[in-house]
Amino acid sequence: MSKFLLRLSKSRIIPGGITAPLGFKAAGIHSGMRRNKSKRDLAMVRCDVRCAAAGAYTQNLVKGASIAVTRENIADGYAQGIICNSGNANTCNADGEEKAREMCRIAAEAMGIASDDMIVASTGVIGQPLNLDPIRNSAGELAARLSREGGREAADAILTTDRYRKEISFEYDLCGTTVRFGAMAKGSGMVHPNMATILCFITTDTAITPEMLRKSLAKVVPQTFNMVSVDGDTSTNDTAAVMASGLAGNPIIDSEGYAFDCFTHALKAICITICRELARDGEGSTRLLTCTVHGAADKENARIIAKSVICSSLVKAAIFGSDANWGRVLCAIGYSGAKCDISQVEVAFVSERGRIIVCQNGAGIDFDEARAKEILLADEIIIDISCGSGDGKAEAYGCDLTYDYVRISGDYRAEQLAQIAGRR
Repeated sequence: MSKFLLRLSKSRIIPGGITAPLGFKAAGIHSGMRRNKSKRDLAMVRCDVRCAAAGAYTQNLVKGASIAVTRENIADGYAQGIICNSGNANTCNADGEEKAREMCRIAAEAMGIASDDMIVASTGVIGQPLNLDPIRNSAGELAARLSREGGREAADAILTTDRYRKEISFEYDLCGTTVRFGAMAKGSGMVHPNMATILCFITTDTAITPEMLRKSLAKVVPQTFNMVSVDGDTSTNDTAAVMASGLAGNPIIDSEGYAFDCFTHALKAICITICRELARDGEGSTRLLTCTVHGAADKENARIIAKSVICSSLVKAAIFGSDANWGRVLCAIGYSGAKCDISQVEVAFVSERGRIIVCQNGAGIDFDEARAKEILLADEIIIDISCGSGDGKAEAYGCDLTYDYVRISGDYRAEQLAQIAGRR
């Protein structure tokens, strides 16, 4: 079980992913959006009831058409279904919003719900017109396949360059009531703080008002999705959406207080778990990299430092080479813009193979290079930074930078366009 979920009272991992909470069904199929018939490319989620809904989106000025339509649809705080395609981002198209609304209409009609209760998302190549025929031709079949067992198919259908699906579900005790959370996500490249090429759909059967759900997500996103970086590029289509059915039967959370704090802690736990998997699966990556900062002047300065280190191409390349190049870490702290007394900084590299301090008081110290390399050969690496300036702390999540990142990113558009054109 994730150590983040273990912190929750009486929590346990359960099967189901996005459909684990009460009321949710999902499905995923190959619709023809992508020419490779072995890849699912269209996902659908439906709840038996209208849900409280909230979303967070990319801060890139260039935004996918689906974001505008989803914002519009859940402005009243409610949603009941999700439709998401992979293979085409529906971004920078003159008719993008029109087609995103039509996607909602097609899916909603097939599911028997209102089209303005739809969350819509697209991921794939930017600037290619979206062909709706595969969606029109497949929506009925997709809706007929909706089931409590369909979460895995849906999680597969939203992937692009991801190497594996990302899903998690758990239940825990909320003030005497068992409530459930589920999530599915995608993201591998074009991942950078302020959201990324991340699509994350979260479901819960907790009873909570739309206002409190929005407030909870707004608290969680800066500490989770905005602390992930694979390659320094903020995408155009990032969406994190939460739907709460209320079917668990807990007293509705309609104000801040203990129950709200417990809910927010649970939401943060599932988002951190997803974020770690997004970073672990960074394009071409071989290692999950976490930067932990403590003793910073305050929380915001801790976040700035952690994000700067995790985004450094030189740090990421050093981790790929298992090189304990602590100077690159200090360099990233120095240009981060954070308030920090470098003369108080300590840096250590940590993994399941041990911990080694490589810098104290902002200066190098003697350490065993062979031992450091052994620690850095593990699959998960922590760069642990102590600032000695206060009680601010933060974590950021990333991966190493490898030769394969360039290969995957260089080939991506050509491969996707070939699939769209039917040459493969």
